[in-house]
Amino acid sequence: MKKWAVSILTFTLVGGLLAGCGGAKTEPAGGSAPAASNGTAASGGSGASASLSGKKIALVTQLNIGTFSAQYIDGVKEQTEKLGGKVTVFNSENDLAKMSSNLDAAINQKFDGILIDHGTAEALEAGVKKALEKKIPVVAFDATLQVPGVTNLEQGDQKMAEQTLEQLAKDAGGKGNIVKIWVAGFAPMERRQLAYKAFQDKYKDIKEVAAFGAATNNTALDTQAQMEAILKKYPNKGDITAVWAAWDEFAKGASRAIQQAGRTEIKVYGIDMSDEELQLIQDPNSPWVASAAVDPKDIGRIQVRYLYQKLHGDTTPDTVVLEPVFVSREALPKDKAVSTDQLSQYVKGWGGSQQGYTDWLKELENSAKK
Repeated sequence: MKKWAVSILTFTLVGGLLAGCGGAKTEPAGGSAPAASNGTAASGGSGASASLSGKKIALVTQLNIGTFSAQYIDGVKEQTEKLGGKVTVFNSENDLAKMSSNLDAAINQKFDGILIDHGTAEALEAGVKKALEKKIPVVAFDATLQVPGVTNLEQGDQKMAEQTLEQLAKDAGGKGNIVKIWVAGFAPMERRQLAYKAFQDKYKDIKEVAAFGAATNNTALDTQAQMEAILKKYPNKGDITAVWAAWDEFAKGASRAIQQAGRTEIKVYGIDMSDEELQLIQDPNSPWVASAAVDPKDIGRIQVRYLYQKLHGDTTPDTVVLEPVFVSREALPKDKAVSTDQLSQYVKGWGGSQQGYTDWLKELENSAKK
């Protein structure tokens, strides 16, 4: 996603993003660790401890809003600190020109490695090439960069969309009227839209009666206001069966509008999830009943692991696909609230991913503790 202060029009002017990296080498979730590219990289933990201690890592983000972004950054910091490094976050406040400048600043300040969170190829490609020329490794999350040498992480966006849309269709009995909340101009959104189009072709009796979406500084609040207007346009029970929201900030806003309007017959299906969203899904009075997501902390942790592999000289894949899980209210306990840290007790596959770990990384963690 994981994961926006300008309008769809602005993103169109900046340039739409391509949906995925064709022809790239891909490592699926749960794949084995890459082989070392040379004898030094294969030397093991003691050498890594000496050469990789105290690394300065830059995290250049497009925008930090919501608890998903906060937990993603927590994962980045946690894993880096476990490896004896330190993270500096450059928040670009959804200004792509500022993001480009932040990337240049990270290069000029001679950070040892750079992590990128979202952004466009148009804004970032020149800076990324400059970083690589200066031997600064780069690992990106949902940035659609197709620069040789950069490893790109993505969440399995089409699968997340398929999981939530299939559940929507099942719950609706294969027919009904739905609202889609989605925004163009972001790589994960474009991939999720591919699944949505396939869903429309498959379920002809499920009709889209409204579609909207804008990424702003107050996405959830703005979505709530837009959803309130749609509810007034379709005031009768049965006018709207469900809402499909392609981002957790969208789902939050729509859920609040529906709940406040007392339209409890409308169900919300979302994508992405953090502690705040999990609380809404557990609330029996909330219309948000299910979401598909990757643990945002895991995204940050895995991204750092691949960056350190690059720092170590290992060969890394061009694309790493993270495996999402489907979380429904039915799978959660009804007698107590749980956090994302506890979710693995109830939802198989959530959190604690070992993806990107190598034996020498674990040894480096142990050395950093001492």
